[in-house]
Amino acid sequence: MTLKAGVAGAGVFGGYHANKYAEAADATLTAIYDPDPDRATLAAKMHDCEACTDYSDFLSKIDLLTIAAPASFHYELALRALKAGRHCLIEKPIALNVADADRLIEIAAGENLILQIGHQERYVFEAFGILSRADKPREVRSRRLNKFSGRAMDVSVVFDLMIHDLDMLGQIAGGTVESLTASEVCEHGPHADRTDAEIVFAGGLKASLAASRLEQTPTRDMTLVYDDGEIVIDFLKREITNTTGTPLALEFGAQDAPLAFRDPLAFGTQSFIRSVLTGDAPTVSGTAGRAALDLAIRIEQAAA
Repeated sequence: MTLKAGVAGAGVFGGYHANKYAEAADATLTAIYDPDPDRATLAAKMHDCEACTDYSDFLSKIDLLTIAAPASFHYELALRALKAGRHCLIEKPIALNVADADRLIEIAAGENLILQIGHQERYVFEAFGILSRADKPREVRSRRLNKFSGRAMDVSVVFDLMIHDLDMLGQIAGGTVESLTASEVCEHGPHADRTDAEIVFAGGLKASLAASRLEQTPTRDMTLVYDDGEIVIDFLKREITNTTGTPLALEFGAQDAPLAFRDPLAFGTQSFIRSVLTGDAPTVSGTAGRAALDLAIRIEQAAA
């Protein structure tokens, strides 16, 4: 069975997702939606598929879709898609408030639809067995620092960038938050362009997170500190270093690394298609997306 796939959003990230569907074996990229007719037409021509500016018409042509529109439109587009019986992969964040996230999760479950959230960095953790380690880190430090580009200005840097690390942190910590402090800097509008947060979880794990879209040198890394060493992941260089006494589940060089490490976006797309075909649980569920969203909201509230 070949599924008919679509992408809602003809921006840069919509193009990335369209490329992954174009490469997929069990899905055909059928349509791209964008309310801007020029953007929709240009993107559709690049992928030899149909351009749609009417969302209902777009949904009638597909079986599943990726929502790669600005975050402030995620809930509305996903709600309409799920109500139309379409499986959804929503780029992070799942929504902008917990009530909307709960509504999407409820509809997907009630209609037996796959709802997957685009926290692609998670796949690196899973591929290398970090989440399944018997020992847990006592400290986590993450930096997700970008240059200013003007994109994603409808939300803060917490929802745009830090939320990736919040998803991974939530999987590692597995406990409630005991204390949280945060600070923010706004330079290009009402939403934070840099946010720093300090979190202590039940059990003692301490996390320091920094996210920014104001830097000159892009940095995306995470350090996990254990009693016997550190695991350092460089998400930009696609490199991982382990100085602990426990080997990782996979020890690959760059040329031999699994797809989940080399191309998380492709891995996520393929996993989404497989879940639709088999009914298996998605790699990153709506509930997981909700957990990351909840922590993001708490950080924004603390910073404000």
